[in-house]
Amino acid sequence: MIEAKTQGADLVEIRLDYINDFQPRQDLEILFKDKPLPVIVVFRPKWDGGLYEGDENSRLNALLVALEFGADYIDIERKAASGFLRDANQVKPCDSKIIVSCNVDGATPSTEELEHLVAKMQNTGADIIKLVTDATDITDLVQQFKLLSHCQVPLVTYSRGERGLISQLLCPKFGGFLVYGTMKSNSIPGLPTLDSLIQAYKPEWINEETTVFGLISKPVGHSKGPLLHNPTFRHVGYNGVYVPMFVDDLKEFFRVYSSDFAGYSVGFPYKEAVTAFCDEIHPLAQSIGAVNTIIRRPKDGKLVGYNTDCEASITAIEDAIKQRGCTNEEASLTSPLEGKLFVLAGAGGAGRALAFGARSRGACIVVFDIDYERAKSLAHSVSGEARPFEEIVNFSPPQGAILANATPIGMHPNTDRIPVAAETLGVYQLVFDSVYTPRKTRLLKEAEAAGAIVVSGVEMFLRQAMGQFNLFTGQEAPEDFMREIILAKF
Repeated sequence: MIEAKTQGADLVEIRLDYINDFQPRQDLEILFKDKPLPVIVVFRPKWDGGLYEGDENSRLNALLVALEFGADYIDIERKAASGFLRDANQVKPCDSKIIVSCNVDGATPSTEELEHLVAKMQNTGADIIKLVTDATDITDLVQQFKLLSHCQVPLVTYSRGERGLISQLLCPKFGGFLVYGTMKSNSIPGLPTLDSLIQAYKPEWINEETTVFGLISKPVGHSKGPLLHNPTFRHVGYNGVYVPMFVDDLKEFFRVYSSDFAGYSVGFPYKEAVTAFCDEIHPLAQSIGAVNTIIRRPKDGKLVGYNTDCEASITAIEDAIKQRGCTNEEASLTSPLEGKLFVLAGAGGAGRALAFGARSRGACIVVFDIDYERAKSLAHSVSGEARPFEEIVNFSPPQGAILANATPIGMHPNTDRIPVAAETLGVYQLVFDSVYTPRKTRLLKEAEAAGAIVVSGVEMFLRQAMGQFNLFTGQEAPEDFMREIILAKF
């Protein structure tokens, strides 16, 4: 409890069923003496997903003892609520609250079934009710948001698992009673860490008027976007929140959330596929065939797609070459990429942005992709050359070429891989890696050791995020502030 307070918690939940050889009066007296935070006490039986397998009356009596010792909240299962509440009302202090909870395993019930369940829980006389489900898809969560908006007593509701994360993060917008977080030592899929709640999301800043933006991706846990966008929103006084959205099915996602969110970043693997769900696409994104930013236009609700990856990646590469002083005075009037061979690993959304950007600067493109047909399609679009991905390992370009990795190779947790043979890196003038977790990948380390200029995906990430911020808010992104966050957090 002391550590939770140190990490920023406002209250803690104690699971008595996790205490070995639990002695109610002895242990609860120790736990509640000088407790540093308000406490929710849970003593979950095995029949409801907990560890306790003993006598039911003993379990309920232990919770009554917790009330006597000053528990701020008692969490009791719906099936045991009626009898417990009758006894609890005789002993609980006036400021103690009873939470009646229900864990729904398996597929999320229909809206009607959930409403019926919540009504039953309300009828127990609970001070607060808690409903937990398993999210098989992010679209399941819309039912919980509706429940939060209409429930007549304080409600805690969320879905477990990575697909359920936004049910916690957006809880304050829809009127939820509290947000659960985990301590650094106890990571749980689908629950934000206390650190991320405090540094990135700040639930106390989120309200009914907060504008919601999300990152559509699969997977999504690696994203640093919330650590950058949310503090920047607050810095400029914009009432917005940016959350990761684990999306399995784009069509179903846009059908269910047809008007709920104001805009999106689009990550792997959806930058190309998402174009089918945009009502309009900016000409640059249209020519690239990939969208990394979507805005819901306020006047008509239409989804408009943009691509901020292209200029972000190419200007990062150009600026790195210029800063190294690798351009002559005459070339300074043109791009340092003009006439260069641009070796591209990956023909997905990020790869397409790089290819079109490099081509617009006069570079010659050769594309390698595990899907050779996709490589050929992109190469044709930029008047380049396509090669099978397995050939990149031994590919030997002319001295001074540019290498750009637009694949997930080298991304955490598989950080020991690189897309090319290390011995070929010495011929490249510059090596760019779109991967930004870790900040300096093995590819960049080995390229730097070989004498190449290196550009991290963090620089591209920052620049494309600045473009997204401009589109999200209609304001100019505060570059200095965003760079400070990048330096501190990445």
